[in-house]
Amino acid sequence: MIVAMQESRMETLPDRYGVIGHPISHSRSPLIHSEFARATRQHLVYERFDIAPNELVTRVQALFREGVRGLNVTVPHKEAIVTLTQELTERAKLAGAVNTLIALPDGRLRGDNTDGAGLVADLRYLDIDVTGRSVLILGAGGATRGIAGPLLAQHPSKLVIANRNLARAEDLIESFRNTAISESVSLSACRMEELREPFDIVIHATSLGLQNATPTVDPVIIGRHTDAYDLGYATQGTPFSRWAQQHGAARTHDGIGMLVEQAAEAFWLWRSVRPETTEVRRLLSQSDERNNP
Repeated sequence: MIVAMQESRMETLPDRYGVIGHPISHSRSPLIHSEFARATRQHLVYERFDIAPNELVTRVQALFREGVRGLNVTVPHKEAIVTLTQELTERAKLAGAVNTLIALPDGRLRGDNTDGAGLVADLRYLDIDVTGRSVLILGAGGATRGIAGPLLAQHPSKLVIANRNLARAEDLIESFRNTAISESVSLSACRMEELREPFDIVIHATSLGLQNATPTVDPVIIGRHTDAYDLGYATQGTPFSRWAQQHGAARTHDGIGMLVEQAAEAFWLWRSVRPETTEVRRLLSQSDERNNP
């Protein structure tokens, strides 16, 4: 009788998921995934795990031994976590970074990257069509590497990556040049100061927003038809969004929708259930939760 009761309690324990980073106390991922779980009636808990870089291997291995079924990964671990995986999806390989870990039935860890899928889903939500349009990405860091492949898969007419360090932008372009999805797209790299024309879509992917700054670029990149998108987000708008608006962008958007959509993609990978995102978007947009990644 006692054994049966214990087994019954064990069967009702929720599945464990979480997010790792350093620091991590500010993360809104628990709010997002808890809302997804409530809406889809999934029996799970989602936790924050603050893990320093020198503890990454031991702590992550311990979490999965304890029964955690999946983890989201944020800074500074997205690239280092790759070495802990036994399998990478194609988009994670292209990104060179992982933001989602999935425990496979045989005990192996699969690494995926949902950032690009999150961006594309948000652009679709915002009714921004990438197909046949010219796209500029400002910055050539890890964020750009995560979104470039999925953007190319939407078949823009042209994709330009501009960066202060030209070699880094050129290396990134070369990593995509030989892929099938790039065959119909004009790909190029340049220094930011070399930009001399307007683009249909301009995506800000540098970390300058954290310093309340914007890249030094000619405002000519913003035309009356331009959709300007910042991967960062803030209640009062990001510095780049304000700059683009001042220079006549048709529309400006921040990355709060991408945050929600990349989380929805990870939730689907874990639970095989696609959560609806409108309500979570509403919750974040009307609260201070929007200020935190």
